[in-house]
Amino acid sequence: MSHVDEAKLAMDDAVDAIRREFATVRTGKASPAILDTVRVQAYGGVMPLNQVATVSTPDPTLLVIQPFDASIISDIEKAILAADLGLNPANDGALVRVPVPPLNEERRREYVKLLHKMAEEGRISIRHARHKANDAIKTELKDHDISEDEGHRLLDQIQKLTDEFGQRIDDLLEQKEKEVMAI
Repeated sequence: MSHVDEAKLAMDDAVDAIRREFATVRTGKASPAILDTVRVQAYGGVMPLNQVATVSTPDPTLLVIQPFDASIISDIEKAILAADLGLNPANDGALVRVPVPPLNEERRREYVKLLHKMAEEGRISIRHARHKANDAIKTELKDHDISEDEGHRLLDQIQKLTDEFGQRIDDLLEQKEKEVMAI
């Protein structure tokens, strides 16, 4: 696998990671992804919520959690409260209903700051992949394993990839920011 392919793979992974992280940030609409960080104390261990229950969104302001085992319903409720997502679950013995209140302006701005921080981490991952590929290419140039022209062509390719993937993260950020700020 060439250095360019390795860099492209690493940058792809960085963009996918950002996409997954952005999904956990709340917008004004209910989405099962906002509960991805919830860990439930169940069966003598700590498990992700999606492994002990089904999460659905019957309407844009409500999440409904159907536990696979009714005996852990209060544990699910506690886990959602402990996750500090600003949500108040209510359990009726069979289901946990989680109303998703609209975000206030201050909370929206906090989420936008968080999104910018996540995006910067993604950009750092991309720059790291560029740096690693560039170092490998420069070593090959120094050892005369590739020609000067080939080396410069590869370095240009790496830079183009870096710009392209950086733009993808910026586009994702812009899109998610609009979702968060939409009322």
